[in-house]
Amino acid sequence: MPTALVTGGAGYIGSVTAELLVERGWDVVILDDLSAGHRAAVPEGVFFVQGAISDRPAVRAALASGGPDCVIHFAARTYVGQSFDQAHDYFAVNIGGTSILLAELVQAGVKNVVFSSSCTVYGEPDVVPIDESARVKPAVSPYGQTKQTCETMLSWLASTGKISFAALRYFNAAGSTDRLGEDHRPETHLIPLVIDAVLGRAPELKVFGSDYPTRDGTCIRDYVHVRDLADAHVAAAELLAAPSTPVGTSHFVNLGTGTGSSNLEVIRAVETVSGRKVPHRFAPRRPGDAPALVADNALARRLLRWNPRFTSIESVVETAWKWRLAHPDGYGS
Repeated sequence: MPTALVTGGAGYIGSVTAELLVERGWDVVILDDLSAGHRAAVPEGVFFVQGAISDRPAVRAALASGGPDCVIHFAARTYVGQSFDQAHDYFAVNIGGTSILLAELVQAGVKNVVFSSSCTVYGEPDVVPIDESARVKPAVSPYGQTKQTCETMLSWLASTGKISFAALRYFNAAGSTDRLGEDHRPETHLIPLVIDAVLGRAPELKVFGSDYPTRDGTCIRDYVHVRDLADAHVAAAELLAAPSTPVGTSHFVNLGTGTGSSNLEVIRAVETVSGRKVPHRFAPRRPGDAPALVADNALARRLLRWNPRFTSIESVVETAWKWRLAHPDGYGS
């Protein structure tokens, strides 16, 4: 059976992807330094190496344990807002760590990489929904810059025949499975923040910006369920690992539902699911927030045969609400 190394596999999307890989018959090795992930999120029976992607001995131990057919690379720092204050750390981890990881993969002869990229590579897009032909503009945040730079590194390695890769540019990950959900410290994602405000576990929710050129003045985002994202990552790994895929193949693929929800629409969805009012107030815009980011997912549907199952914001919110009620303290519950 094939083997996958999942970096950041104790994190939010990585753990769901690792669990799905196991369900699909893959052997899985996880490399995670647990700086943001949770040991309890690692699927049972998976070989786990605790270490950072910049830790060469840890990377080598993870590679030696499985001889992976594909590496699915999630490990990164991921907060857009925080990246402005800690840009040097984001460059060191996301760019420097990825450079070290890729060097070790090439040295070990690993040919296939699925990269966790982001719609932030598009900056403030000219046209929404966004397809893969959209121009990659100058980054609007240090975080976005790190994703652009990592995609460039992957492109050069593919062009020289060292690897094949799929950079999956996903939009806003959201929702939960029965076992796995969002437990970030601190939490910055909108849906869990709204839920915590409803439950009285967090202060009144701040809605950043009320004067964007959108239908209700608040930012619009494409919320894609974490299990749907995992499906796409596994499909990309299977595509790259297929004997018919030549080394040097490269794909850039958007992952989203194709439907955007505004911040106020997310609040109303939580109110509908919970039956409670969300305490909230408006605050000034944040740097780096584009008015609207919505995916054109036609390529993902065609190339990966990907068909997201959670297509309404209410269906996504409902899974997050159930997980939060069952895990009031996250993985500390």
